[in-house]
Amino acid sequence: MNYSNVFVNSIAYELAPIPVTSASLEARLAPLYEKFRIPSGQLAALTGIEERRWWPNNTLVSDGAIAAAKKTLAETQVDTKDIGAVVYTGVCRDQHEPATACRIAAELGIKQQASIYDISNACLGVLSGMLDIANRIQLGQIKAGLVVSCESARDIVDTTIQKMTTNPSMQNFASCLATLTGGSGAVAVLLTDGSLPLANQRAHKLECAATLAAPEHYDLCYWGLEEISKGTFKETMRTDAVSLLKHGVALAQQTWGQLLQTSGWQAQQVDKVICHQVGSANRKNVLEALSIPAIKEYPSYQKLGNMGTVSLPATAAMAHEQGFLKPGDKVGFLGIGSGLNCMMLGLTW
Repeated sequence: MNYSNVFVNSIAYELAPIPVTSASLEARLAPLYEKFRIPSGQLAALTGIEERRWWPNNTLVSDGAIAAAKKTLAETQVDTKDIGAVVYTGVCRDQHEPATACRIAAELGIKQQASIYDISNACLGVLSGMLDIANRIQLGQIKAGLVVSCESARDIVDTTIQKMTTNPSMQNFASCLATLTGGSGAVAVLLTDGSLPLANQRAHKLECAATLAAPEHYDLCYWGLEEISKGTFKETMRTDAVSLLKHGVALAQQTWGQLLQTSGWQAQQVDKVICHQVGSANRKNVLEALSIPAIKEYPSYQKLGNMGTVSLPATAAMAHEQGFLKPGDKVGFLGIGSGLNCMMLGLTW
């Protein structure tokens, strides 16, 4: 997929206000740690994550998305009448229906002219939303579109810790470890056709995208409901982290090759990459498999954990703020999500 008139004009983010250290989560896992003589500090040692952030209790994810979106509107001064689509792409939602995007659009004053809906694609949600909007722009259907997302890890981590301490086993520790990396945050991305009179001059050109899937691995990561007794269900999350990493890296290698072929770029011409933020082992394995030097990638997982759909775009925004992403850089957004799905975007910054 190649694009000729699609630009990313703003990526704004909102971080959850409550820092939660890995040490504090381990303290809650004391019965399991004591039973299996697991030394303290293992969570940070295995993942590279020192802390993550959570929203206060009972926070609506639409509230976080609205806060991020308002930053985007303030930065660009885009006329809401020019926004032709609002897409909410988080794993977490306010409810099953209506679409979480509806409340967000209403609070932003976006009305009849816009298509308003949700997209779900695990940690690739924001990238999926960006390409959905990009396709509409490329086809001339709309001039601008807004992608929003918010993730909240508090409830699923609390439930997981209860599960791990109620039934302390090494199997539970292994399958639940990835859940403990969960962080919380929100993001908003404005894409346009480049024709609108915006207040900021930041326009990063979307050049191309590549997507591949390996749906035979759909069961390696699961977040949903499980029946704990007849007629009683409880939220649960489990991850086969070893297999997910193995097959995810293999899919990433294929998608990276497709992105380079589509873009016409040589691998060494890619100046910077922003990856989905999972942890230290994932970062090391993905970068090595793609032969990308670590100095070309900007990590944020150490202090923010895995914020799901929010991680990659929020990290890109931080990398821009810190001057890591510079005007003219050829930049790759590299996303891998459970399913398995892999999506990579090429942009000129």
